Amino acid sequence: MKNTSLFGGIFPPMTTPFDTAGELIERAIAPQVDWMIACGVHGLVAGGSTGEGHTLTADEHRNLLAAVVGAAHEQVPVVAGLIVNSTREAVERGKRLRDTGVAALQVTPVHYLFKPDADATVHHFRTIAEAVGLPILIYNVIPWNYLSPALMLRIMHEVPGVIGIKQSSGDLKSLSDLLNGADTRNRIFTAIDALLYSSYSLGAHGSICAIDSAVPGVTVKLWQAVKRGDHATALRLHRGLNTLWNAMTHENLPACVKFTQSLQGLPLHEVRAPMHAVPLAQRQAIETALAALLG
Repeated sequence: MKNTSLFGGIFPPMTTPFDTAGELIERAIAPQVDWMIACGVHGLVAGGSTGEGHTLTADEHRNLLAAVVGAAHEQVPVVAGLIVNSTREAVERGKRLRDTGVAALQVTPVHYLFKPDADATVHHFRTIAEAVGLPILIYNVIPWNYLSPALMLRIMHEVPGVIGIKQSSGDLKSLSDLLNGADTRNRIFTAIDALLYSSYSLGAHGSICAIDSAVPGVTVKLWQAVKRGDHATALRLHRGLNTLWNAMTHENLPACVKFTQSLQGLPLHEVRAPMHAVPLAQRQAIETALAALLG
């Protein structure tokens, strides 16, 4: 297992650049990596939900992660998102990544209609961790397979390879329960985009969320403000981030993040169908919110 005991801070889930035909643009990966590292991020995630990882073939997924790790040049750790529907597929994809240099896997619970019970869920993550040999962060985001704090704490206790949680869905109470119950080795990240200030203040070890990818420089400043106890600055940044978040359509979030990134100098790339470009009225709302936040 890689040493992930110092994982913490801002780990933006990168967007994945596609052309108008829906093909992966590998040459566009490095500029985004460079931009985020220049913004001061502490790690990177690729192939997650903001990165439309659920649309990637196994080859595309591996190529994406290899390109991100190569572009990062060991300046920050890279985490690979896995959004899969079976233990078998998670193991297969995880094994394909072992020689890329990724530091850990971010794995969702299965997201099809049926929900495995608690014992099967523990077995699922244990099998992945033991077979792949990379540390795992559970991405707790699937609405009909939403893991309780008690179950997540059980998994981290029983499966040493599961080193932490990415807690999502606006559930600040569950985040607090996880922080209260976790061991010192566990890393509890927030994915509660509108409540990063609250999450950091509660003691979250960092964040992995779409707003980190949209405005990494701002969320780094928020993280730093909370760490130094500058709550006036943190509250001001929180309010601006909340306004920007409200301007984004969460059902079409990857497109909104890509558009917001493009307003800060990155090329605007496509999303994969059936997702679509950001409508004009929403573009204007994002532009207004971003200008106020960056101003």
